[in-house]
Amino acid sequence: MDIFSIVIAAVLIIVLLIILKGFKIVPQAHVYVIEHFGSFKCEWQTGVHYLLPFVDRIAGKVSLKEKVVDFKPQPVITKDNVTMQIDTVVFYQVTNAKQYIYGVERPLQAIENLSATTLRNIIGEMELDSTLTSRDVINTKITSILDQATDRWGIKVNRVELKNILPPREIQDAMEKQMKAERERREKILQAEGDKKSQILVAEGEKESQILRAQAKKEAQILEAEAQKQALILKADAVREQKILEATGEAKAIEMVQQALADSIVKLNSANPNERVIQLKSLESFAKAADGKATKIIIPSEIQGLAGLATGLKSILEKDAEEKKRN
Repeated sequence: MDIFSIVIAAVLIIVLLIILKGFKIVPQAHVYVIEHFGSFKCEWQTGVHYLLPFVDRIAGKVSLKEKVVDFKPQPVITKDNVTMQIDTVVFYQVTNAKQYIYGVERPLQAIENLSATTLRNIIGEMELDSTLTSRDVINTKITSILDQATDRWGIKVNRVELKNILPPREIQDAMEKQMKAERERREKILQAEGDKKSQILVAEGEKESQILRAQAKKEAQILEAEAQKQALILKADAVREQKILEATGEAKAIEMVQQALADSIVKLNSANPNERVIQLKSLESFAKAADGKATKIIIPSEIQGLAGLATGLKSILEKDAEEKKRN
């Protein structure tokens, strides 16, 4: 085999290698920017593509994944002239590969400088206290500004976070003392409120106790009064019943006396007494009336006429008694 054949074979192998090397595979979530003789030609998406040797070249390989960049702390000055160090974390994503390749040189450095200047502008309008308590507001503002500024670079800023806010050492000491004083104040307030509530509960308990004692005393007095009332009612009922029984007994006694008197009159009438017996009964009745406590006695004329009769009856009775003794 001569030298010419060897050269031809070598050239063919080189050409074949060059042709095979022109096949390119674009992986998932990536875009290749292709130039033709130094000018933009097209963008290759995911898949197999062929690159013409010595004519086309890959200007840039761009990843479409979201990236996270942690920038170093930046010195910023607040509205009340306090210098502090703030470091930021930027979440961004490439949305246009052509603009990303041709829009800006060193895009990460551009984003870092842009975030630093934006952060200084925002913090410069805020005081120290509001800066420390308004992270969400600062994040929202800086995200909006960066997203608008990087849109022409084919970059989408999804979120910006303030990672650390580091005020000067003396400010930190003052803040710690302030926080300690605030905690002590809150502790004293809580202790005072606890003592107040305790005293209120004790006072309410004493009040409730006094109310219950008063209610118990009142109820005892009411029960005692009710008992006395019932006792008086029972006593009055007993006295009334006693008087009723006494009156009933007296009425029955009077009735019996009247009945006996009526029976005696009936028997007397049935015996058909003579005039002298009637006069004698009248005299007995007058004697009973004379036994009373009256200082004056009016004697009916009929009884006066019977005085002599009584004398005669006395003598008769005496004679009967003498005859009984003799017998």
